[in-house]
Amino acid sequence: MIFLKNLAIFACFIIASLAFVQISHAQNSPQDYVDAHNAARAAVGVGNIAWDDTVAAYAQNYANQRMGDCALQHSGGQYGENLAEGSGDFMTGTAAVQLWVNEENYYDYNSNTCAPGKECGHYTQVVWRNSVRLGCARVQCSNGWFFVTCNYDPPGNVIGQKPY
Repeated sequence: MIFLKNLAIFACFIIASLAFVQISHAQNSPQDYVDAHNAARAAVGVGNIAWDDTVAAYAQNYANQRMGDCALQHSGGQYGENLAEGSGDFMTGTAAVQLWVNEENYYDYNSNTCAPGKECGHYTQVVWRNSVRLGCARVQCSNGWFFVTCNYDPPGNVIGQKPY
């Protein structure tokens, strides 16, 4: 009887552990990043962006370099790039994309400018029509925060051009 009780407790522990693993990986998969981007792109009539393993490897390599400081410092590479950081389980990949998409509120399409004192370049990169390949990565930094980067090929935010 004690064996069965212990077995039941162990089974509950395993199930709870698997549920935690599922939750912790939710919203950080390649498809999650792609879906979040494509929802924003569809809202303005822009075609889909696709996951690219080469761009993703670049993003992962750079994210790994930021694990020690979690600094929002651009890589300076050949791709367009959006960065985010945050603490706790809040900073998932899709939460980072949503932060960037929320900048839409500060973007004026007619003048192709951001509202004074506001940032909107992350949003315009997400919806940049000619950016068709995407790679993203998320790492936990030494301070416990999470660092998220998405890279875009070809890069967007070309001066003098509208995103769509």
